[in-house]
Amino acid sequence: AILSTCNRTELFLAIDGENEPEVIQWLASYHAVEADALAPHIYSFKHLKAAQHMMRVASGLDSLVLGEPQILGQFKDAIRTARDALTCGTELEQAFSKVLSVAKRVRTETAIGRNPVSVAYASVNLASRIFSDLASCKVVLVGAGETIQLVAEHLNGQGVRGTDVVNRTLANAEILAASIDGHAWPLTELGDRIQHADIVIASTGASVPVLGKGMVERAQKVRRHKPMFMVDLAVPRDIEPEVGEIDSVYLYTVDDLQAVVEEGLEQRQEAARHADALIREALDDWQREIRGYRAVDTIKQLRDGTQDLSEQELARALKALESGKPAADVLTQLSRNLTNKFLHAPTVALRSAAEQGDL
Repeated sequence: AILSTCNRTELFLAIDGENEPEVIQWLASYHAVEADALAPHIYSFKHLKAAQHMMRVASGLDSLVLGEPQILGQFKDAIRTARDALTCGTELEQAFSKVLSVAKRVRTETAIGRNPVSVAYASVNLASRIFSDLASCKVVLVGAGETIQLVAEHLNGQGVRGTDVVNRTLANAEILAASIDGHAWPLTELGDRIQHADIVIASTGASVPVLGKGMVERAQKVRRHKPMFMVDLAVPRDIEPEVGEIDSVYLYTVDDLQAVVEEGLEQRQEAARHADALIREALDDWQREIRGYRAVDTIKQLRDGTQDLSEQELARALKALESGKPAADVLTQLSRNLTNKFLHAPTVALRSAAEQGDL
C-alpha cells in the first residue's frame, strides 16, 4: 500500500528485507529522479517497529500538526486503493486491521484531536463555545487565502452551511464558496453581507483594515444589536481595533487566539503520551498473538514429527517381536527409543534458547 500526502510518501510492504533496494529504485524511477537523491530522505522500519510507526502515523502522532484528523482518512484511502489493486495480502491485511483499530482507540479514548492547535481551528472552537448551535449561525468569511480556507473546512466540519465568502478577487471567492456549499461576493458587498452575520472571520492580507467601526455600527443597527462574534486573523489587521468598543460586538485578534493555541498544544502533547501508551499496549498484545501463531505451527510440526517417529519405532518393535526377541526387551527398547527421539528436538531448542538468553 502507498500513503502519499503533502508531508510524506510511505510504502507499506510485506517483503524480504533484501528487496528493499529494488523498492527504492522503483520509487526513484517512478518519480524520474536518481535513487541517490532520495537516499537522505528515506527511512525504513521492520516488524514491530514498522507496526508502531504505522500506528503513530494513522493516529496523527507523526503529523506536522499533532493529532490532525485527516491522516486517518488518507490512511484508509491508501488501504482501499491497495485492495482494489489486489496488492494487499494476508500479512498486510492483519497489520492494517490492527493499525486502524488502535487509531480508532486513540481518537475515542484520548483528547488528541479535541484541542485547537491552529488559529483557524481556535477561531471556530471559540465560536462554538459562544454559540450553542453553531450550525444555525450565519457566517461571513473575509478573504480566500490558506487561513480562511482552513477556517472554512473547520466550519464545514461543524455543520455550518451557506457561508458567505467575501474577497477582493471574486474568482477566488467562488472557488472557496463552491467547496463548502457557500456563496461568493466581491469586497464591495462586505458592508451589506455583515448585516446578516452572526460570525465574521477575516484574513485578507490587505495593507489597511477592510472592516471599520462605522461599517460594523451600521450593520449592528440593522441587526438590532444582536451579538456579533468577530475574529481578525490578519497581520496587519483587517478589522479596526475600535470595532471592539461596540457593546454588542465581541472582537478577537490573532494575539488573543495564540494563548488558546498554546494551551491546546500542551493538551494535545499530554494526549499524545496517552496515545503512545495505547500503542505500546496494542503492540504487546499483537506480539503475544504472533508468538501464539508461531507456537501453533511449532506444535503441529512437533506432533507430525512424533507421529512419524512413533510409526517407525513401532514397525521396528513389531519386527523384533516377529524375530522371536523377548517382549519385555522389545518394549523396554521401544520406550527408550521413543523417549530419546521425542525429546531430542525440544532439548536442542531449549539449549539454544538458554545460550541466547531467551529462557
